[in-house]
Amino acid sequence: MEPTLLKPAYLDYLRRHGHAPRTVFAFADAQGITEGEFYRHYASFAAIEREAWVEFGREARAQAAQEPAWQGYGSREKLLAFYYTLLEILKNNRSFVLLTLKRSQQRRLAVVPKVLDQFEAEFKDFVEEVLHEGRSTGEVASRPFLQDGYKRIFLRQLQFILLFFVRDASAGFERTDAAVEKAVTLSFDLVGRNTFDSALDFGRFLLQRHSVG
Repeated sequence: MEPTLLKPAYLDYLRRHGHAPRTVFAFADAQGITEGEFYRHYASFAAIEREAWVEFGREARAQAAQEPAWQGYGSREKLLAFYYTLLEILKNNRSFVLLTLKRSQQRRLAVVPKVLDQFEAEFKDFVEEVLHEGRSTGEVASRPFLQDGYKRIFLRQLQFILLFFVRDASAGFERTDAAVEKAVTLSFDLVGRNTFDSALDFGRFLLQRHSVG
């Protein structure tokens, strides 16, 4: 069996049964391959799940970037476009999302499980690109030392949105769409120029005046 067919077969099993196969042997046998052949492509079922999440993120970024208006978007609009595209993908795979994200809550572990490690790593790279563009246009404030922590703000935002989506029971998950808008607006209020930056500028002015005097 081609490795490209193993993942869809596994995801289909999850959707139909609500849990992973009991053993790799049983799953491989149902696909007409040996256990050894499975392990030549994946180390575990968890590896398939991690890869699926990574592909969700890559697909969302690729689809959003294909929008005709993408090149004219500012940082805020690019992040919104990514989130809304990602949510459409997650809606089409909600059973998988619920199964993989709710495990951590059932086991009383961190809100976001290890299955998202690589997905989050690539998201942070994407955010860094978006913020870099924002700093060059002035949409994002340049704050030495502080701006190194921006990626953590947006990672927490991503985790909040995923958890909100898991718990959302509104029709069409419209409350999640609204949460995305509010969360992104708040984050760009924090990283954009605001009263804090005006206070810093004023402080620098006073220090410079004092040193000149």
